[in-house]
Amino acid sequence: MASSGNPEFLRRAIALATANVTSGVGGPFGAVIVRAGQIVGEGVNTVTACNDPTAHGEINAMRAAAKALGTFTLAGCALYTSCEPCPMCLAAAYWARLDAIYYGACAEDAARAGFDDAFLCRELRKRSEARTLSATQMLRDEAWVSLATWIASPSKIEY
Repeated sequence: MASSGNPEFLRRAIALATANVTSGVGGPFGAVIVRAGQIVGEGVNTVTACNDPTAHGEINAMRAAAKALGTFTLAGCALYTSCEPCPMCLAAAYWARLDAIYYGACAEDAARAGFDDAFLCRELRKRSEARTLSATQMLRDEAWVSLATWIASPSKIEY
């Protein structure tokens, strides 16, 4: 995949984000997934419309692309997004094995609009016991059984 992106795909993501706001559907975030010069998935922020905190534009675009391509990996694809991905969307991009991300507005711009991910970035750098959201490990040995079953499974599909 080329190291430089195509501005027309980013313009499409920006147009989706703007239309999402003017239509009243959701937040100012839009994204497209591109493979071999073709858009294979699009998404906009539908967090409030769907009552789904994970329904960010990038996540919705990745879901659409994976469905269209019939695969869980988006290797060979690029993400074009109207704004720098939040920590959740960035992690999803890694899990999807995307080749590249191209974005318009940066995290500081999003913060100016009231979408400040700096808190999340600070929390992720902390040890789990120091985070604001309490997380307590329980039943580790019992939970290991499902992982051991996965390791032993001849029919697993690794990702």
